[in-house]
Amino acid sequence: MTDRSSAAHRLWLRGFHQAAPGAPRLLCLPHAGGSASFYFPVSTALSPTVDVLAAQYPGRQDRLAETPAESVQELAQGVFQALGEGDGTPLALFGHSMGALVGFELARLLESAGRPPAVVFLSGRRGPSVHRDETVHKGGDARLIEEVGKLDGTDAALFQDKALLEMILPALRADYRAVETYRRAPGPRLNCPFVVLTGDADPRVTPEEARTWDQETDGPFELHVYPGGHFYLAAQEQAVVARIEATLRRLGPGTGAVA
Repeated sequence: MTDRSSAAHRLWLRGFHQAAPGAPRLLCLPHAGGSASFYFPVSTALSPTVDVLAAQYPGRQDRLAETPAESVQELAQGVFQALGEGDGTPLALFGHSMGALVGFELARLLESAGRPPAVVFLSGRRGPSVHRDETVHKGGDARLIEEVGKLDGTDAALFQDKALLEMILPALRADYRAVETYRRAPGPRLNCPFVVLTGDADPRVTPEEARTWDQETDGPFELHVYPGGHFYLAAQEQAVVARIEATLRRLGPGTGAVA
């Protein structure tokens, strides 16, 4: 699915382990404020039978000097271009929180281009038909830090490092703005399978809100609820990896999915 020698690929996509020949590909899309390295443990667990890639958004880590994206659609477009024209390798998408929205918009681009993903894993995010009036990105730094702290996905010690905070806050605020201003543009429902995962105590999405993703595809749909909050997938890493493995193994020919 990718030309790994291209400049766009090297800029937007990261691989951590060598995959076996013919392995299906899983592209992971980070949450707000997140980076590609968040998915290193997933790559460790799935390699070499799955070729795990992770998106690196502008404005963080080795892309710190770049201006962060202004919208979810801009992030999806950047990843889409980095994937290139395709080499026939089955591609699955996994997005958590903001990454779920990026994954959804990326799936729309891929399906429109005639290269539908094998399956889309959507984690920790309600479907786009459900709107909550959220304005964290409009508040001060203290408000933004408070919100991130509530979700238990960031080491609390990071918030004590002023120099580090100054580096990460611009991208974090841009990500929150992208998520909070996101609206689904009109368009057809997708046809690819959706596997939705969420925590039972997530303050950002209820299981009922997570189920509304079924409005966005005519393909097979599953919802799996795990113990935990917004970052349930850290504590439930084994179960989530097992779910990914089982799904890639189960989906077969005729669905555009991994055989």
